[in-house]
Amino acid sequence: MGLPRSSLFLVGILFLLVVAGPAIAVMQPVNEGWEYRWGDSPFNDKGVPLWTLADEPEQWQAIGFPSNPPDRAGRSHVWFRVTLPDDEWQAPVLYIYSVDIITQVWFDGRMIYQYGTFDEQGRGRFEGWPWHEIPLPADYHDQPLYFRVYSNYIDIGLWGEVAVMNHAGLVLHILGNSLKSLIVAGFSVLIALLALLFAVLQSDRKSFASLALFALSSALMLLAESQASQLLWHAPLFWDYLAAGSYYMLPVAMALMLGQWLADHRPWLINLVWKVHLLYLAGALALALAGAIDLSSTFPPFDALLLVSLVTMALVAVRRFRQLTGEQRALMLAFGVFSALLVIDMAVAHGVLAWQRVPVSFGSLFFSLTVVLVSLWHYAATQHELKRLNASLEQKVSERTTELEAMARREQARARLLAFENAKGRVLQDVIAELQGCRSVNQGFAVLARAMPGLCSPLQGALYQHKDGGYERISCWGYTDSAEPGLLLDTRQGLPEPTRPPAGTPDDHGSLRFPLESLTGRSWCLWLNLQHARHGIETAGLLFVTVDPELVSEESDYGTTRLFSALDQAIQKIGITLSGISLQEELQRYSYEDALTGLRNRRFFDELLAHEGKVAQRNQSPLSVLIADIDWFKHFNDSYGHEAGDAALRLVARTLAGQFRESDVVCRFGGEEFVVIMPGATAADARERASALLRAVSDVPIIHQGRSLGYLTVSAGIATWPDCGNSPMHLLGLADEALYRAKQRGRNRVEV
Repeated sequence: MGLPRSSLFLVGILFLLVVAGPAIAVMQPVNEGWEYRWGDSPFNDKGVPLWTLADEPEQWQAIGFPSNPPDRAGRSHVWFRVTLPDDEWQAPVLYIYSVDIITQVWFDGRMIYQYGTFDEQGRGRFEGWPWHEIPLPADYHDQPLYFRVYSNYIDIGLWGEVAVMNHAGLVLHILGNSLKSLIVAGFSVLIALLALLFAVLQSDRKSFASLALFALSSALMLLAESQASQLLWHAPLFWDYLAAGSYYMLPVAMALMLGQWLADHRPWLINLVWKVHLLYLAGALALALAGAIDLSSTFPPFDALLLVSLVTMALVAVRRFRQLTGEQRALMLAFGVFSALLVIDMAVAHGVLAWQRVPVSFGSLFFSLTVVLVSLWHYAATQHELKRLNASLEQKVSERTTELEAMARREQARARLLAFENAKGRVLQDVIAELQGCRSVNQGFAVLARAMPGLCSPLQGALYQHKDGGYERISCWGYTDSAEPGLLLDTRQGLPEPTRPPAGTPDDHGSLRFPLESLTGRSWCLWLNLQHARHGIETAGLLFVTVDPELVSEESDYGTTRLFSALDQAIQKIGITLSGISLQEELQRYSYEDALTGLRNRRFFDELLAHEGKVAQRNQSPLSVLIADIDWFKHFNDSYGHEAGDAALRLVARTLAGQFRESDVVCRFGGEEFVVIMPGATAADARERASALLRAVSDVPIIHQGRSLGYLTVSAGIATWPDCGNSPMHLLGLADEALYRAKQRGRNRVEV
């Protein structure tokens, strides 16, 4: 790359960066006009790629940025081209943040830059991720620049920034980008030395050694990943190995420290994390150094492993967070910030997020500052503890007396609460007993509408029932007219989340304490769920109750929570009782329903015919019975199978249901036979409806699995009382005889 690397020159550049950097480090981003082409170009006899000699616009496709074109499909060769913008530069260079993984740059039939070694197949090994400075010829304006790229990595193409600038401006740009990382790296090295010193002086505090390992790894990673490292020594692969080793060491140090903090709880999972990462570090670097794999291929598996490890350590830390000391919690939060920045940087590296500079150095700086602040806090806490130990005995006695008085008040409140709960328990028993006598869910909700105000007192609230796709208020109590909730609940955005009972924390005496703000001054929502045999769980009702803060005293937080828990359990018991009523309704409905067609079954027909026959005799009104049978249905079943036969039965059932009055009852009699009870219908009326039925069935094609199976016909027999027979009970037999005649006379006809 031809850039000076001496330390003296670097000091001078740092001075220029501060004094004149903003004026010199001007760059012109190249973010437009890019095109790409999958594959590798053939070369002519002179070794010039043919794709750089012919325009062939139909072979090139536009792309917003020369990275990861669509439809890669496992390909490892791609070409990019762009016409650089015209501007006045004294020593123009093209700056590229990084390339995956090797590249050649061609201009006007000649190669002006190469990074990596291409073999005869146009392939090559990973040689690091440096930034690139490509000197531009004087006549680069209005001429296409071609980029030949090979990558067996997850990314392919240019990455990060691409810009045209002066050579001197590029140096200042690189130093400006690296300055913060270098400063933080130096500060982290200082922290590592201090922690190592403490580890030697206090051998019982093993966490200091882990802390030193983490700080040193962070410093080396920041130094190796900073762009200025190439100014110190132009050895990209060395810096990438150093970055990989320090990067892979970070979770080892983090897991070691967390494992030492939680040593009393035997954190075998944390110990497994650092051992797995240490094994991966040794194995990955050894295989890469031996040439068995490319170093670049070790990063994606590690990133996946790191993400799993961070989640694992976070879950363990959150679960044991309360058991950590104050300084350990602070350091854990600093770890969290640093880990979050690592995850964001990982997402950028893998293309999940758009390219941007992730301030990982700030995460390391935040951790280092946290170490300093923790030390100061530890000192202040020690002084405070000494003052607390010097407190007078009279003050301790006074505090103890106050605690005993508070405990006495709480016990009195609990005694009152027990009496209150017993009273509410009796009310709930009465409600359950009354619900058990209900025959339907709607009848049960009517009982709840009357009983809820007494069950929920002194809480104000409202009860909503699920009706016609919405929730309608059926009871409301305790509100003023202006504050009453609406009659209909708006559920277009979904149901309101149910309120969960708050978690209590034990006090010094082992009693649970609950935060008042989580219980009062806001509305609770309780779901009244019903269990259906066919549809599963349904939220059939919503109960909203509100606690007035004025009703809650200092000692009644426990009581309010108990009240909420008792109300929640009461709603669950009511839901179980209503579910039993719902199941009884469904069982009764299923006993009269044909499972295949959804029509009423033979049992329902027999009971209804007996009832309608008595009504017809009492009122001396006509009563007709129609029997319909599908013609040649056995042949249809044998030809197309039983699934097609079931589909045909359902279609005929729907047609039957649509051809009769609401007062007529259509039932499946059995097999392919259907019966219709027609109260008040004369023989002429029944014959007219039967004829319309025959036409409707014959006009509807049988479609099964997207294939037309032709058309079916039905035959029908009709019997009407009092035209025939002495009793309506004989209608079924007479209608069956008429159906037999219809079959004998050619089918697809009606006989009366």
